[in-house]
Amino acid sequence: AAFFLCKSLFSSRLRCIKFMPANRAVSSSSKAASKWFGRTRLHSAGAMSGIEDTPAALDSFIDDVNTGYEKVHRDFEEQFWGTKMGLKGGEFSVEKLNETKGKMEAFLSEEPRLEETCRWLKSDIANEEQTRTLKIFERTFGCYIMSDPGAKELRKEITELEGTLASARGQMKLGALLPGEGFKEMSSVQLRNRMSASASEEERRACYDGMKSIGAFVCANGFPGLVKMRNSMARKLGYVDFYDYKVTQAEGFNKARLFEILDKLVDETRDIVKSAREALTKEKGKDASEPWNLDYMLQGSVTKKLDPFFPFEKAVERWARSYAAMHVGYRGATMTLDLLDRKGKYSNGFCHWPQPAWVRRDGSWQPSVANFTSLADPAAVGSGLTALKTLMHEAGHAAHFANVSQPSPLFSQERAPTSVAYAENQSMFLDSLVKDAAWCGRYARDRQGQVVPWDILEERIVSGKPYQVFELCRLVAPCYFERALYELPEDEVTVERIQSLAEEVERRIQGGASPRPLLAVPHILADESSCYYHGYVLAEMSVFQTRAYFLEKHGYIVDNPAIGPALTEKYWVPGNSAMFLDLVEGLTGKPLSGEAWVSHLKEPVKETLKRERSHYDEAVKKGPAVSGEIDLDMRVRIVDGDEVITDSQQTGSFGASAEAFERYVRRRIGDSSL
Repeated sequence: AAFFLCKSLFSSRLRCIKFMPANRAVSSSSKAASKWFGRTRLHSAGAMSGIEDTPAALDSFIDDVNTGYEKVHRDFEEQFWGTKMGLKGGEFSVEKLNETKGKMEAFLSEEPRLEETCRWLKSDIANEEQTRTLKIFERTFGCYIMSDPGAKELRKEITELEGTLASARGQMKLGALLPGEGFKEMSSVQLRNRMSASASEEERRACYDGMKSIGAFVCANGFPGLVKMRNSMARKLGYVDFYDYKVTQAEGFNKARLFEILDKLVDETRDIVKSAREALTKEKGKDASEPWNLDYMLQGSVTKKLDPFFPFEKAVERWARSYAAMHVGYRGATMTLDLLDRKGKYSNGFCHWPQPAWVRRDGSWQPSVANFTSLADPAAVGSGLTALKTLMHEAGHAAHFANVSQPSPLFSQERAPTSVAYAENQSMFLDSLVKDAAWCGRYARDRQGQVVPWDILEERIVSGKPYQVFELCRLVAPCYFERALYELPEDEVTVERIQSLAEEVERRIQGGASPRPLLAVPHILADESSCYYHGYVLAEMSVFQTRAYFLEKHGYIVDNPAIGPALTEKYWVPGNSAMFLDLVEGLTGKPLSGEAWVSHLKEPVKETLKRERSHYDEAVKKGPAVSGEIDLDMRVRIVDGDEVITDSQQTGSFGASAEAFERYVRRRIGDSSL
């Protein structure tokens, strides 16, 4: 795993190991270089004309690449945020999003830039830090250069179609035909929340039908054509198909190797899945496994009981105190949080970085700027817990990328060659804490300050533990669907076949139809997140392995001040300079495997209850470790679309901004005490 080679570098003349002679002319493609490449091209041309290379020339080349990438990255990310959030206060449009994305990818795909990188690597001029920087240039450029003109043209068409499809999906009139109410417009998150909490089976089924309608809509609005174009592009670049292209770029190993890992995990848990579905039917009736009933049967009553102890308006403060207690910091970052659901907003939480963190050549620190979002309805049952978990997750992404300390922004950007599993590992580890009785004993309190009773947590464990394998299935299923989707013969890539394929995979992997239909998973539509779900699976393997390591070493995780520094040193600081599998082994001392995850799934409920009760009792006695002012070394802005709710730079502290957000939410839900 220590060696990475993107298959898109299939043209040997572009590989550093077979670098072109120094006296060979620069290719004509350099004429199309952006203005940021102008100076870089002069360095290369000068060297090829016999002008002596100097340390100053190398510094200039590296600076040009770093600042050039920083600019095109920021321009794209600003458009990404504005269009996904449906902002009105700026010049945001799908056309500008496509344009800025095209410029960013053009910057990364200039062949002369890779050629010069390779030349400097072969020289004796670069020092250790410069060599490390040049190697990440090589890896990154290699993932974007497309030597086939047809592939380049397809890439442009794909970007345009993705933008059109995303715009149509954002404007889709989504909702459910509710009994006694008629059609009620709702987002996908609202539909799923209602499905898991409503006592009415008729209402739950109506919400499931609403979720199911997403698949028919996206298929009717260009998704089959997008699949065909993605495959055609990948095959022109020498890959088996689009999935093979995406996983090889991101992880450094191909699709076949990935599914060796996933097949092993599926095989090891197949009997657990079968037993869980049989137990569910026996315990709760034959209709319990229907997709509109499944989530409710597993958590409906417990969700309602937990709800008072996870008030939505407290989510920001509790996330921050939990992170601060673990000594997780953001190194001067600015974070913008858009947490509330609204029409036209992108239907999935995410965290992106308009400004990557990095160390400039003069040694100065460039803090990150992060934007992250969730889709919370403060009035909905379970919204507080959902918002908190999303905060813990997306803020984990932000903490990770805020702490990458390397000499180029290319080490701290989330696209290839950054591993998907690496990116998700941090966030999923941190959001896993919310399920721990140790976390709940410290932080899960109602508006009067009363801690969540043990008997509710006990009920959650007893009712949920035997069925936790369903979460594994939920993560694995999109991987197998997208693999099958991109392996379809082109003449079978039709609206009807895609929908039937999704249903087939749901039955095969999950044992039946899923509460969130596979075609309703938003990741499959966008370039950044398509063929992405394997990252969650590999990351979850790492989460359980990392948790096991910390528990064995320290005995506890929640509010442990050693956690943040350990994650920072071993996982975050390196950025994508190291491979995911190496990083996991470097912290835990073991190669990545599903052993800890499978062991957890097999653990008897009685043993789980005994351990969690002990952790809960100790946590209740101690309470939160950070009870005063919160210091995460960051500026926080909380917004609702174009409206700025609060800004810690203006309020003077994180705590004051958290209180301002709490008042805003309470007014929104009609709290008469304000």
